[in-house]
Parts: sequence; C-alpha cells; structure tokens
Amino acid sequence: MGKSNWVIDPTHSEIGFKVKHMMFTNVSGKFTQFEAAIENEDEAFATSKINFSADVNSVDTANADRDNHLRGADFFDVEKFAKLTFNSTSILKVNEGEYKINGDLTIKDVTKNITLEAEYSGLMKDPWGNTKIGLSLNGKINRKDFGLTWNAALETGGVLVGEDIKLAAEVQFVKQ
Repeated sequence: MGKSNWVIDPTHSEIGFKVKHMMFTNVSGKFTQFEAAIENEDEAFATSKINFSADVNSVDTANADRDNHLRGADFFDVEKFAKLTFNSTSILKVNEGEYKINGDLTIKDVTKNITLEAEYSGLMKDPWGNTKIGLSLNGKINRKDFGLTWNAALETGGVLVGEDIKLAAEVQFVKQ
C-alpha cells in the first residue's frame, strides 16, 4: 500500500489546555486556528509522523482581557512568535489502541521533547465515504520550561497561575 497522508479535520477537532488559577480552580482554554498532518506506512498508526502547528493568536479562554494578556510579552509574545509547533519523533504502542507519542514541542523560541498519551480509535468511514482516524491526546508540561514565566503572588500565599499545563486534544484526521 505504501504511504498514507492525513490532514486534520478542524470542524471535528479541539486543541485544549487547562491551568490552575489561584491554586484551586482550573481555567480552560483552546486554540481555534491550527493545522496538522500525519504521514504513515500502510495506514499503520505506529509508523506515523505527526506535524502540528497552532496560531498562538487564536488562544481562547472565554475572557478577552486574559486572552490579550496571554498574547502579550508576559506569555506567548505573539508579535515575535506567531506559532507553536509539535513534531513527533517516535510512537510507541503500549496496548491495543493506546500509544505514547514522543515529540518536540516548540513554544516561543524554546523546544523541548515531551510525551503525549494517545488513544487511537482506528480507521472509520464517515457517511460521505471519507476514511478517518480519531485520536484523544493528553499530556502535561511546565510552562516555565518554555519561558512562560509571568506570575503574581497571592496575599494568602501561593501564586495566581499554576506552572503545570494540562494538554488535551480530541482530533479527527481525514485520509487524502
């Protein structure tokens, strides 16, 4: 069969994250503009090379003031760094439908290797005859590792914004 190419279906995909606010509640956000592609051999997921990029300016936490702060120099600095990217380096099958995806995540001018837990649904055909795959991805990064260091102390001790960012994505890819 040879190589298969897949592109993300943005209408059936969400790229999200959560971070602790004031040490005790999670604030959720997402990126609304993104691109991703997968290339693999014989439709085998373990052979996949995954490339992803998000337009950081599209960050959306349902609060305009917070989103503008995130876009500014304290955090993503979108004027200088318009995109964040992820490029897989290896995919390891753990169990049926469960994988670990290792890859390089670049935020601003920092690239670090991270691991994402992936649930892979396998191949499916939609009602219009398109071959699709579905993935649920989860991971965790420390935002300070990527130069996102802004914070504010709380009167009661602790900080306003947590360091750990939980990554969560639900994505569909369509075969080209």
